[in-house]
Amino acid sequence: MTRTKGLELGLAKLADIAPAGYALGLHIRFASAQIMVQTYDPRWIEIYTNRGYMMCDPLVSWGFGTEGAIRWSALDHPDPHRVMEQAAEFGLRFGIAVSHGPTSSRSIGGFARTDREFTDVEIETIMDLVRVLHRESTPPEKLSGAQLEALRLISKGFRYSEAAQHIGITESALKARLRTARERLLCRTNAEAIQRAIEYKLL
Repeated sequence: MTRTKGLELGLAKLADIAPAGYALGLHIRFASAQIMVQTYDPRWIEIYTNRGYMMCDPLVSWGFGTEGAIRWSALDHPDPHRVMEQAAEFGLRFGIAVSHGPTSSRSIGGFARTDREFTDVEIETIMDLVRVLHRESTPPEKLSGAQLEALRLISKGFRYSEAAQHIGITESALKARLRTARERLLCRTNAEAIQRAIEYKLL
């Protein structure tokens, strides 16, 4: 199973456990997540994003200061913008916050239900899934020389046939190098892979 497929499976399991949706940022660095997944009501996501609530969300604040899991009802962080109260208007009444990883590359998530508190078993299951997703999405420390060469040529505007000829390999071999680079970087397109490789100072 590829890393991408493993991530998709883990995220699908989280969706089953959190029927009112969730928001999960994997490997948050410099206030930006490597992977951000949100399945809450789109109307709430739009309000949250447009008003910049991430900067004042008590769940996020708690997540950067603490590792572990906590029910929203037990959270005692300042919420001057009434983020939690507004979230409840969209059915996000019961939930947990989960935080895992070093502060330099932390994964933080909120998981919600409309009907009841999460059980201890459900919380532990969510925590285990977040740990696995965090590990599986850890940025690579390096790519192979062949992968980097393929990405570099595509970033310079070479077409597949041109890049393959330049390297002296078949077009299918070039595409295979690009595919493995995308999988290592957890990207779906070459453009995303190039951007992420630059962000990680690999390219």
